[in-house]
Amino acid sequence: MKYQLGDTILVLHSNEEGKIVDFISKEMVLIDVDGVRFPVYMDQIDFPYFKRFTEKKNIPVKEKKVYIDNIKKEKIKESDKIPTGTWLTFIPVYENDTFDDVIQKFKIYLLNHTADTFQYSYELSFLGNQDFSHENTILPFTDFYLHDVSFEAMNDSPKFNFDFSLTPPDKNKANHTEVSIKIKGKQLFKKIEGMHLKNEPNFSYLLFEKYPPKIEEVVPEYHGNTTKFYDLSRVKQHLEPAKSVIDLHIEKLSDNWRRLSNFEILTIQLNYFEKYYNLAVAHQQPNLIVIHGVGTGKLRTEIHEILKLKREVKSFANQYMANFGFGATEVFFQY
Repeated sequence: MKYQLGDTILVLHSNEEGKIVDFISKEMVLIDVDGVRFPVYMDQIDFPYFKRFTEKKNIPVKEKKVYIDNIKKEKIKESDKIPTGTWLTFIPVYENDTFDDVIQKFKIYLLNHTADTFQYSYELSFLGNQDFSHENTILPFTDFYLHDVSFEAMNDSPKFNFDFSLTPPDKNKANHTEVSIKIKGKQLFKKIEGMHLKNEPNFSYLLFEKYPPKIEEVVPEYHGNTTKFYDLSRVKQHLEPAKSVIDLHIEKLSDNWRRLSNFEILTIQLNYFEKYYNLAVAHQQPNLIVIHGVGTGKLRTEIHEILKLKREVKSFANQYMANFGFGATEVFFQY
């Protein structure tokens, strides 16, 4: 093999030097450039000796010496820092068998492509049993390696749980936010198939696009030995306004929806539905119209399954409406 672990290499397209830290497959390696790790194909790297040799020849003889202490470290341009959200990324590592490359394991990374610093706790469970946990801080626009998971283990209903909080805290943002990604076998194979079709080295799940704002909580007032609670009218003053009609079409909910998988789109839609369902109940609305569209019926089915378990729901109907056709469900509440 041309390269070995620890070799210093040159990234051809960016002219940066780094080191090889792992072999992903016979055609791809994982490299480290100034603390940032990412996969590249072997035909995109080379040894840096020729570059160093030619650069030394081009140094003018009488040029003033510049010492390493006086060289400023190159910073990422602000224009290159485009927030896309916080992601969980899977990089497959292959082993070669007689006929083809087979995925042996996944390297799992947490990507913070936002302008915020997060303190987070992370837990991985299989079939409901905790397997791995970890706590750390992740800086803006950085990627952090979490651990490896074998390909076989990914068939045991893995659930990736995160609890994020801002560092430092922001009084206008939520104290913390919990996010869970549960991957089924069918979804995993679709991700891998899509990755191969697009000739991409990894696949990702969106955890959240933006850190959520703070929702005011209603706190009881204490006077001596008696407790005075806010009445319903005061409770509503502390809540976000409810909506009588909510539209779950993904283009209404996310600017980057074209980059999302079907699973990520469905997760965003259901989270939005849960938020405004709870607000409708808190404001004691008599009914709520949920626009889910027609499509394949997947979103409508998920919404109906959730409504069957809600005790505040008196009834719901997916019937023809003049404005929405059969693409909406009307929910009627009982209190």
